Amino acid sequence: MKGRVLIIAGSDPSGGAGVQADIKTVTALGGYAASAITALTVQNTMGVTGVHPTPPDIIAAQIEAVLSDIGADAIKIGMIGDVETVELIAARLAKLDNALPIVLDPVLVASSGDALAGDGVAGAIIEKLAPLCAIITPNIIEAEALTGIHVSDEDTMAAAGAALVARGAGAALVKGGHGSGDIVKDVLVTIAGERVFSNPRIETTSTHGTGCTLASAIATGLAQGMALPGAVKRAISYVHKAILTAPGYGGGQGPLNHTHTLESR
Repeated sequence: MKGRVLIIAGSDPSGGAGVQADIKTVTALGGYAASAITALTVQNTMGVTGVHPTPPDIIAAQIEAVLSDIGADAIKIGMIGDVETVELIAARLAKLDNALPIVLDPVLVASSGDALAGDGVAGAIIEKLAPLCAIITPNIIEAEALTGIHVSDEDTMAAAGAALVARGAGAALVKGGHGSGDIVKDVLVTIAGERVFSNPRIETTSTHGTGCTLASAIATGLAQGMALPGAVKRAISYVHKAILTAPGYGGGQGPLNHTHTLESR
């Protein structure tokens, strides 16, 4: 069940989000993680104070280095800072010989509220990357930015998901963690219809990197041969427990407990 996952995303020095969280997640779920770093960020649980993009040719070289040797069974895409990088990644992935499942987490805003993507990135993601993806996993804020639909409840989450599928994504998981109410609803939309995953809301500040973690967990499931609904269900359960057992580090939006699967063995 190993499953090789190539992670294309930014680095978080505090370890709660980005590639660091992705690698922990893939490893905790039994997969093998490789990475291509798109940016060095300066951040911790209190916020983001700097974003330093990786030169596009270096991103391309990292992707090529992994795919030409280790290979991949799934690809997870996270933070992309500018339109040029979106176009470069899309062009490379469009040349893949085999139809690898691609999971796209459209990281536009950090948990702290700080912007992580420049002008035009949302539109480029929709036009260039979404048609290549097995699933795209926006939160409510990102779904609104990508579709122009005001997302406020389960019906509008489904509508935003359907709009993303109509633009070429294989599926869309619109996440409800930024919503309100005692129950968090995540809406999975595919060509076949929609499915709602519900969990009790956890009152906590330990939410740093939840989106990165969820997308990587889904990618791991797909890399291990799971069907999409099963991969999404396992990923949501994994993240829920990772929040529930979070270590409480930092003075702001704290990290999750990515290794809870290892602790229970």
